[in-house]
Amino acid sequence: MAKNNENATKTISMVMAITLLGKVLGLYRDHLMAVHYGTTGMEAKAFYIASRIPRVFFDVVFASAIAACFIPVFSEYLTKKGKKEAFRFGGNFLSVMALLTAVLTVLGMVFAQPLVTLFADGYDAETAALAASLTRAMFPTVLFTGVAFSFVGILQSMDRFNIPALISTVSNLVIIGYFFFLDDRFGVYGLAAAYLVGWLLQALIQVPTLRRLDFHYHPDFSFRSEGMRKAFSLMGPVMISTWVQPINLTINTKFGSHLYDGAGVSAMEYSTNLYLVVAGVFILSITNVIFPKLSRLTAEHQEDAFRDTIRQTVHSSLFFVMPMAAGMMTLARPMVSFLYGGGAFDEFSVNITSQALVWVSLGMVGYGLQNILSRAYFAQQNGRTPLIAGGISILANVVGCMLLTEPLGVAGLAISSSISSTLYALLLLIPLQKQGGGVFNAGFGKDAGKMLVSTVGMAAVVLAVRYGLENLLPQGKVGELVLLGICALIGVAVYFLLATLTGLDEANMVRDMVKRVRKRG
Repeated sequence: MAKNNENATKTISMVMAITLLGKVLGLYRDHLMAVHYGTTGMEAKAFYIASRIPRVFFDVVFASAIAACFIPVFSEYLTKKGKKEAFRFGGNFLSVMALLTAVLTVLGMVFAQPLVTLFADGYDAETAALAASLTRAMFPTVLFTGVAFSFVGILQSMDRFNIPALISTVSNLVIIGYFFFLDDRFGVYGLAAAYLVGWLLQALIQVPTLRRLDFHYHPDFSFRSEGMRKAFSLMGPVMISTWVQPINLTINTKFGSHLYDGAGVSAMEYSTNLYLVVAGVFILSITNVIFPKLSRLTAEHQEDAFRDTIRQTVHSSLFFVMPMAAGMMTLARPMVSFLYGGGAFDEFSVNITSQALVWVSLGMVGYGLQNILSRAYFAQQNGRTPLIAGGISILANVVGCMLLTEPLGVAGLAISSSISSTLYALLLLIPLQKQGGGVFNAGFGKDAGKMLVSTVGMAAVVLAVRYGLENLLPQGKVGELVLLGICALIGVAVYFLLATLTGLDEANMVRDMVKRVRKRG
């Protein structure tokens, strides 16, 4: 058991490191985008919408549904019928997904103009026309992403996590290279082409690993095979339940297009990307590793192991995510200024983006929990509960945007998003606990309280240090980097000190891990 936990820790750590590399490159990509295009220019506003529309449609129709439906069925085939039949189903699934995403791509290109109007009805005619043209150019990313995600599902089901974690690194390097060498010549349309190339490479780099696993693709477009019928039976409710984040982003985009002459869209885009870098590195690394495991435990009817895995994952995730959220809130402005400030990203852009980041970070705990708990339901092939919870959380976001956007601006959008994420997590947690999922045991609430006390103490110290140093350090990027570095180091030290004093197991685990690393060194 201890050996399995150690192997899982090593796998998650490796995936986290690779994911972190991709996310850091993503931040640098966004920095280059901010410097070159800012938030208020016509090309910037048009490109943000054009890049979001295909992404939202893929997320709504296929993204999480591919992983949530494919992996449980593939794992069941692997457990009960063997590798050959599992790969046959994998080829069938890949063929059908490629066909469906190709159809969606054509439809998106045909109806680009109405889609832009739907997503950003606050844009002027010229900006909307450019956004529609760019949307047509970028919609093939849906096809490339469908193939790439299908490959990811196969590799993760076979416990191959490193290459799937690496795919964002490859696409980000392509886009960064474009900014350095080609942007001055080809402009925003060339940027759209760079995104297409990046997404195509996300699929292609997985092919060698698939071949080493003896996966050989044979076209099979049957919609009525046993595996596809099972996947489609799951896909309906699962697909709808995974709409929450993309639909909420669409809602926020629509309301944001009416703020600051459309710059609200860009502010939410940058703040959400930064927020997802911090949350995504940790949460998505964990969920990508545990989901295939949960699917196998379900197929093998190991209910106790399933329950223990969920409990331990939620407990450890809260330990790390709570201080991350507090750190983002207390350091939002210097982070945004350091990462994006300069060039076309002026002081106004820094102000509205940092406002959004403060309040969107409030929902980070909810975001983390919903990602973990939804995987528990999907592994059990239960999409109904996430479907109902997701619908309620989307409604909450709509109401929040209607009530808060006008008086609070972009902060209102971010607060609405955080409320929606938190509500979604609670609506997933309560039924799981009632049905015997056992996420909370006798000591769980007590430990959560200790984490909260440690987080609040850390945040108070970091905020005091930030305000104390801001007037002492030089202005500019160097001063901001020093400020962020000092605050981060002090924040980590204070949090782990308080966590150790309150007796949290994770603090001792991290301390022991550091000791082992030092001994090896």
